[in-house]
Amino acid sequence: MPDVPAVTMHNVDFAYDRRLVLRDASFTVRAGDFVGVVGPNGGGKTTLIRLILGLLTPVRGTVSVFGGSPAQARTRIGYVPQSWDCGPAIPVTVLDVVLMGLLEARWSGPYRAADRARALAALDQVDLADLADRPFCDLSGGEEQRALIARAIVSGPEMLVLDEPTASVDAAAEQDIYDLLHELHNDITIILVSHDIGLVAGAVESVLCVNQRVARHPTADLSDVTGEVLRELYGGRLRVVRHDQHVGEERGG
Repeated sequence: MPDVPAVTMHNVDFAYDRRLVLRDASFTVRAGDFVGVVGPNGGGKTTLIRLILGLLTPVRGTVSVFGGSPAQARTRIGYVPQSWDCGPAIPVTVLDVVLMGLLEARWSGPYRAADRARALAALDQVDLADLADRPFCDLSGGEEQRALIARAIVSGPEMLVLDEPTASVDAAAEQDIYDLLHELHNDITIILVSHDIGLVAGAVESVLCVNQRVARHPTADLSDVTGEVLRELYGGRLRVVRHDQHVGEERGG
């Protein structure tokens, strides 16, 4: 069913202890889209992602992923958190972490040679194959995020959801991650949560601005996601950095 959207949210409300976090949220992410999700802290970005992943249920409205419920589509989604702190007490290698992405498919028994081959192929895709045997906790921030992306894609998902994957990395590693996501986008739908609207607007095809309500804006022309629109969505004074479609090259302020 090639015309089925990757995500459809319709008139969704969600509240924590009667405090409304999302109100009347409606949008569609088409299969093959590269969408950014931006907004202020507490505006509902994480809640939106948890609804898509099926970890939360709306108070009102519907969420559909690939034409079915989020729970039914869970194996078709790869998820990348901000970070994963294994701790030195858990001596896992980079390869071990990537293999965890196959746990749902391999619910019993040891990993097979084919599983290890898939994990090594995923590491090669993110340019970390030479670090497969290194302890995960010894990685740099950028290497850690690329390993987590490998874990998310090893099972061959149709959609990749990333929650601020560059929040704790330096500028060079951030650029590497965005370049990698552009390569992955050739084969997969991507939803990327970011705190940096200027950078994400230069990387993605459209932006979901989330501050209790959700508004979608294309990024081919950034004029409609600046000025009054952003002040209304975010509140307060903002400084917006504009980028062209090549990530990291500024076009002005």
